Amino acid sequence: MIPNGTLTLNADPAGITQAADLLRQGLLVAFPTETVYGLGGDARNGEAVASIYAAKGRPSFNPLIAHVASIEAAQRFVTWPDQAEALAAAFWPGPLTLVLPLRPDHGISSLVTAGLNTLAVRVPAHPAARALLSEFDGPVAAPSANPSGQISPTTAAHALSGLNGRIAAVLDDGPCGVGLESTIVGLAGEPALLRPGGVALEQIDAVLDTQLHHHQPGDALNAPGQLQSHYAPDAPVRLNASTAQGDEVLLGFGPVDCDLNLSAKGDLAEAAANLFAALHSLNDTGRPIAVTQIPEHGLGAAINDRLRRAAAPRNG
Repeated sequence: MIPNGTLTLNADPAGITQAADLLRQGLLVAFPTETVYGLGGDARNGEAVASIYAAKGRPSFNPLIAHVASIEAAQRFVTWPDQAEALAAAFWPGPLTLVLPLRPDHGISSLVTAGLNTLAVRVPAHPAARALLSEFDGPVAAPSANPSGQISPTTAAHALSGLNGRIAAVLDDGPCGVGLESTIVGLAGEPALLRPGGVALEQIDAVLDTQLHHHQPGDALNAPGQLQSHYAPDAPVRLNASTAQGDEVLLGFGPVDCDLNLSAKGDLAEAAANLFAALHSLNDTGRPIAVTQIPEHGLGAAINDRLRRAAAPRNG
């Protein structure tokens, strides 16, 4: 909990500056977009992103949208094909999210991408959001600023009612216009509609001069608003291990002897921030992976959920 409760900041220059400073410290700030208030954290800071999941409760690691101030800011993190240029020119700032391949030097936390090699990114239209993003000069991961399962917040008071004491501040710029979530278009391969939303499909088809493929239940899961993606290493994963067996590499938590430790001090936020990178690293060894026990509470529930999916039997 935040010791002195959650601050309410006005969306004036002083409030914008203070909110940006809090984000730089790895803290969370709720802020208005053109649809609802978002719960923002530095998308490059794994522990900040982990704390977003913790603040919302019942955490699960799904891809998040990274909000940026401009097309140029987006291009720092993702590759930029002609189709992205056309759609951004037509609809940004606004309720359109593009899913694009990450650049090699992206610096985005793997919790934002759920371990995928793509990033969902958009430039919001709300003036206060744009001012905050410009002042922060970095990507801000931001799902809706409400506890999981509750009504999306369209005022600062709504955000405070569910998150007071769990986040550093709320940037108050009055009520949002209540609208659809952003439309999500995937551009990592064949252009595809991944989620309908605030920009009509017909408008997107017209700009691209094509009919978008629609995401189907059997397709790969690669964007917010879809079912949780399944990160599965190539080798088998064994859970709740006390020691490695045979050729296994051991992924640990807490003060244990292991090959790689999610958090030697037993900090679940640190462990969540390290999870995907650790799985990738151990997967690169080509050896089976054993994982020591992780507490089933708080962020531990989300970590264990992801690990159970990684360890589930494979089809085919």
